Amino acid sequence: MTGERETLEELSRNYKESVPSDLREAKSFDWYLEQVYEDPRIARNAHQRVADMFDHYGTEYDEEAGIVEYQMASEDPLHDGENVFYGREVHESIHEFVNKVKSGARGLGPEKRIKLLLGPVGSGKSHFDWMVRRYFEDYTMRDEGRMYTFRWTNLGDVIRDQDPADDTVRSPMNQDPLVLLPQAQRDHVIDSINEAFDAPYTIRNEQSLDPASEFYMDRLLTEYDDDLQAVLENHIEIIRLVASENKRQCVETFEPKDKKNQDETELTGDVNYSKLAIYGESDPRAFDYAGAFCNANRGLFSGEELLKLQREFLYDFLHATQEQTIKPKNNPRIDIDQVIVGRTNMPEYRDKKGDEKMEAFNDRTKRIDFPYVLEYDHEADIYRKMLRNADVPNMHIEPHALEMAGLFGVLTRIEEPDGERVTLVQKAKAYNGEIDDGDDVDVKKLREEGEAKADIAEGMSGVSARFIGDEIAEAIMDSTHRGRNYLSPLTIFNHFEENLENHGSIPEENLERYHRYLELVREEYKERAIEDVRHALAYDLDEIQRQGEKYMDHVMAYIDDATVEDELTGREQEPDEKFLRSVEEKLDIPSDRKDDFRQEVSNWVSRRAREGTTFNPQDNDRLRRALERKLWEDKKHNINFSALVSANELDDDERNAWVTALEEQGYSTEGAREVLEFAGAEVAKAELED
Repeated sequence: MTGERETLEELSRNYKESVPSDLREAKSFDWYLEQVYEDPRIARNAHQRVADMFDHYGTEYDEEAGIVEYQMASEDPLHDGENVFYGREVHESIHEFVNKVKSGARGLGPEKRIKLLLGPVGSGKSHFDWMVRRYFEDYTMRDEGRMYTFRWTNLGDVIRDQDPADDTVRSPMNQDPLVLLPQAQRDHVIDSINEAFDAPYTIRNEQSLDPASEFYMDRLLTEYDDDLQAVLENHIEIIRLVASENKRQCVETFEPKDKKNQDETELTGDVNYSKLAIYGESDPRAFDYAGAFCNANRGLFSGEELLKLQREFLYDFLHATQEQTIKPKNNPRIDIDQVIVGRTNMPEYRDKKGDEKMEAFNDRTKRIDFPYVLEYDHEADIYRKMLRNADVPNMHIEPHALEMAGLFGVLTRIEEPDGERVTLVQKAKAYNGEIDDGDDVDVKKLREEGEAKADIAEGMSGVSARFIGDEIAEAIMDSTHRGRNYLSPLTIFNHFEENLENHGSIPEENLERYHRYLELVREEYKERAIEDVRHALAYDLDEIQRQGEKYMDHVMAYIDDATVEDELTGREQEPDEKFLRSVEEKLDIPSDRKDDFRQEVSNWVSRRAREGTTFNPQDNDRLRRALERKLWEDKKHNINFSALVSANELDDDERNAWVTALEEQGYSTEGAREVLEFAGAEVAKAELED
């Protein structure tokens, strides 16, 4: 348990219990054949196993977005949520990636393509690739994801020139034991298991043995007079195969090195010079299967910054994808089985996209866009994750701080809307799932316009979450050094403004535009800060309830063309249009749309009445905001806003009451004082201008 000390004996026991029981226990080929008949999944190819892996950790269908969210990405069960991904766009990309893997599992074509993750720096594509590798390792440790390979034994007893050090040789390509069967016999086994196999795909295996294993099989069959059973019983052991990137086993990453020193042997393997003197250069036993494609067999190949490779070096990928083979020097073609994933940034993609000599490579690529997050609430979740996973000082994050940082990031990533119908901030709010004060905003149309206007796709450029996270971290440390135990949006804005010019990933031509966006975010925060102070200074539940009931009485009378009783005289009167509009104008509802809004709230009240729920304006967000704002308008003339800025002009008890009201909204004591002064100054300035 957490916090308890464990002895070495307990640690050792826990480790032993986590290791598959058959990991170090060799089995016979006959045993493996029985296992295949009982559970054909152990003979899956790489695409099938990876596809099942995503489903294994759980799925959830997002009906609104029309995508499947995979819990390994949305919840990260292996790491207690430390690596959760946020944002509709990211989960759409993951959904697209898995669909391509699942199509490949069915043999529909994508199994012969590179899955190329394309996105700007810091969009999460590398981290997603890392996550897939970690989960694949874990999955192969579980019974549901188990797979096996084989090793040759007692070779020196039969093959006279075999090096004694090579008496036992593991399958150099970690191939499935079924490849030991000749194709005709193998097909008979596969046809049999597929008849009873309940899965969206069928088991297939038409691979040839790797050259070294082919050599051993030929020599042994000659010695045993073509008795396959004798060869398999006397010289083959079946062993559990577990993916491990550290061991370069079924998971391999490949990074481009110096362009002048790129060597295809890094991918396909090279001569084993220590064996040349023993076996000779043309002997397949003198080959070292240490290339990245060899190590990734049966699992995942991850190509980092793939398009930074020289064009000639990329040719090896053509056969690795389309034909699923590699061609090492002085060796025949070798069959491979792996999910090939590549990652690249925008400049490299643009450079290679227009190169006619890259046509064959591009044709073998399935591009998956990995854009930045475009919902600022989800962007804020990324920063919360960053803080959650770090040793943050005793620092209170004030309301709106992370959301406004996220809003700035989103504004730099989305395309500016055409015309004056929707502002850039309104578009960001629409993407965030907000209904902006009743305006008719067609989010689907906005997304379509954004995609059409963008160079490749919306969200593929702008400021990265990495830059914003770095500035939040700097703001936290700066606040700590100044003895401030709270982080406000104003502090973060100051760090943005000071450091935009100093960040190498931000083009100089974008700086003026980004500063303009920062001012838009400041303005949005000003409105939210004033709203919070308004809530603290003028919030009165009883008065809001009374005004809400009055509003609904007059709305019902208006709809029914009836009269309403006057509160003071008790006489019947026409609905008070002036009062109704004083509420509706707080939501910027124009006069020609007042009937729609009144019918909307009337239907809401009627529906709740049928359900037996009493009227409460707090349950209707738009009506509550309108009533709060009206109450504010009614009371604000009695509030000395200039006094909010100067501690000497305000009664301590009154200030403390307002601070307490803001604390109830999530502010710290010092943060509440700051927002009181900030909002007070802004409102006082507006009052003077009026």
